Amino acid sequence: MGRITEDLIRRNAEHNESQIFSLEELSLHQQEIEKLEHIDKWCQDLKILYLQNNLIAKIENVSRLKKLQYLNLALNNIEKIENLEGCEELEKLDLTVNFVGELSSIKILRHNLNLKEIFLMGNPCADFEGYREFVVATLHHLQRLDGKEIERSERLKALQNFPVIEQKIREQEKAYFLKRSKEKEEAERKIHEEEEKEKQKENAKFLDFDKYSYKDIDNTDPSSPLQKKENQQPVIEKKVNKKTPEELNKEFWEKPTLFTPESRLETHRFLEKQRKEKKKLSDKKKTQNPPRTLITADGRVLNVNEPKLNFSLKDDEENNQIVLDLAVYRFMDSSLIDVDVQPTYVRVMVKGKAFQLILPAVVKPDSSSAKRSQTTGHLVITMPKKQPN
Repeated sequence: MGRITEDLIRRNAEHNESQIFSLEELSLHQQEIEKLEHIDKWCQDLKILYLQNNLIAKIENVSRLKKLQYLNLALNNIEKIENLEGCEELEKLDLTVNFVGELSSIKILRHNLNLKEIFLMGNPCADFEGYREFVVATLHHLQRLDGKEIERSERLKALQNFPVIEQKIREQEKAYFLKRSKEKEEAERKIHEEEEKEKQKENAKFLDFDKYSYKDIDNTDPSSPLQKKENQQPVIEKKVNKKTPEELNKEFWEKPTLFTPESRLETHRFLEKQRKEKKKLSDKKKTQNPPRTLITADGRVLNVNEPKLNFSLKDDEENNQIVLDLAVYRFMDSSLIDVDVQPTYVRVMVKGKAFQLILPAVVKPDSSSAKRSQTTGHLVITMPKKQPN
């Protein structure tokens, strides 16, 4: 579950030098946020708030945002318009593709006198007969609905027919609430079934029931006729066929489902589970991979280039030294590089990855030096050769 944390807000407030209390614009879209919280305490100067494409189920904790002018909650799981009375400066509200079925809940927006534009397209209420007329007649100060300007004649006509329209809306709301109640019951049933399946899987793992059998066992004499008869009964064996991840994935996406807040959450949970399983598998592979062999059991040194860096090795006979030029990344911090010179080889650890090279002559480790080039950033290791005895 994505949460709105102070760290998340600061990371998305770089344009304001990560200062959140004076923040005027904040974008938290596509963060898998399920609950709208804390923002009205931490960011009271907000004028623009983007929260589209999350999993927010309820409009809440924004009442202290007195300066808020634009609130974008498109592509969330909101079913009711509420808790916006305190947003006195609100001019534009975007609730595109949510699950608002309680159209009469827009009445609370009568308190938002500066509200000029609202988007409700893609919500169940937008399919109600009389939807546009109801909104136009209810919110007298509204100028645009779903991107279309409200004409004066349209408002007058909507006001004249309002009693009839309101009755139609209430009847459609009632039918929708009944439908949603059934959808919620079905969703709860599916969740219960999934939980039971998970329990059965855990029990099967614990008891190692991939293959199991049932046998009648007692202490009677095996030579007795009764025991012989029992022993002749066939053993019942049952195999549990496990589905592959690919089969489970195909089954999930091909399964017919309604577009509801519950189905959006189910999809989110499924994707989250897949991500965790992939990470777990990746971590397992990492732990299973044996460490790179640098020196064999019989003491033989190997040439290794794990970081895959370009290099040159020069035998400077004039100065009686060997020079290694290793093309480490120019902007890499030197603290991430560790050099170890031995008489017959040199080893450089670059961000934990080993570069190791056998030297063409015996060198003096204590007299060796390593420096970074100021122009290229390359690591230059100078190793004086040991004089032969």
